[in-house]
Amino acid sequence: MNTRDTEAGGDADEQWLAEAQLRLALKHDAPPELLEEMAREVRETVAAEGCTARDLFGSPSAHARTVARESIGEEYRSRLDLRGTTPGERLAGSVATLGVIGAFLAVAHWIADGLWVEFGWAQLAATGSVALTALLGGVAIAAWSAGRLGGTRWFAVGALATVVAGATSGAWLPDGVLGTVPAPALAAGCLALGAAAVWCPRTAVDRWFVPDLRPGEDERWLRHLTGLLRGRHGMTAAEARDRVTEARTHLADSGGTALETFGSAEVYAMRLSDGPRREDRKDRRSRYGVTALAVLLAVMFADELRAPQPSSAWFWFYTVATVFWIGYAARMWHRSLRAGASGRNDG
Repeated sequence: MNTRDTEAGGDADEQWLAEAQLRLALKHDAPPELLEEMAREVRETVAAEGCTARDLFGSPSAHARTVARESIGEEYRSRLDLRGTTPGERLAGSVATLGVIGAFLAVAHWIADGLWVEFGWAQLAATGSVALTALLGGVAIAAWSAGRLGGTRWFAVGALATVVAGATSGAWLPDGVLGTVPAPALAAGCLALGAAAVWCPRTAVDRWFVPDLRPGEDERWLRHLTGLLRGRHGMTAAEARDRVTEARTHLADSGGTALETFGSAEVYAMRLSDGPRREDRKDRRSRYGVTALAVLLAVMFADELRAPQPSSAWFWFYTVATVFWIGYAARMWHRSLRAGASGRNDG
């Protein structure tokens, strides 16, 4: 056996620490600074005691649970949705994805059609409408994750209006080429957009979505609670309505304000949503999201798939993407139906 695997501070301790960090991040949604703090404390303790990390702290999963219980407060966990992300992370992820897709398309054009990309008014309108639709959709998703249902509807309406405007603009915009731009420059610009989204301060973006609730604004507090239960924690409308009705009844009996009685709406919503059904809501939301994406791709690429061009790389890209996501959605629904049937049989 390699002595580096058994001595304090050796390879085995680094592997133990990597597993503990992975479990803390994925299972307990720990922030990056807590992962760094845990690593520093483990290394210092191992060096001081002269024992291995496993001898001092037990298994990586057990230590991750201990750190999470002691260090991750309700305020942080209450900002996380079913995917373990905050609204700011959702928005940053959407913008970063938009940048990566734009860079990919620019490089694909460079490979297939040459260095220079021609553009006119129609192309600018189409590209701008697609980008703006994706951006508005990303903001709508972030607002939904933040429990801002009204804002979600307005941004969704804006995205639909942008789609309509982009689809109809080609009929009245003049034809012709306005100029050309090198594809690498487009790719670099898109990657810069994605990098800016990744490096932006997420906590500042999160604050954009948090309403300023004050004592006595009970109806606003209850509306926000409804939005959090439905948007952030994936409850159905009926489930959220029942929880809010109970809270309203309790408020009427206590005579206090919502903030005095329940505290932060985010923390209270998290407490209400915790339990064995949380994983079911997570699976249901993932299933609906994948299904919506599959339908969207099928609609977007319908014309290309109806008139196949096997010699075109784009045709195969459209085909593979559509078939993959439709198959993935079908697999998720099949697994859900099997689980439901198994549960009924067990019952």
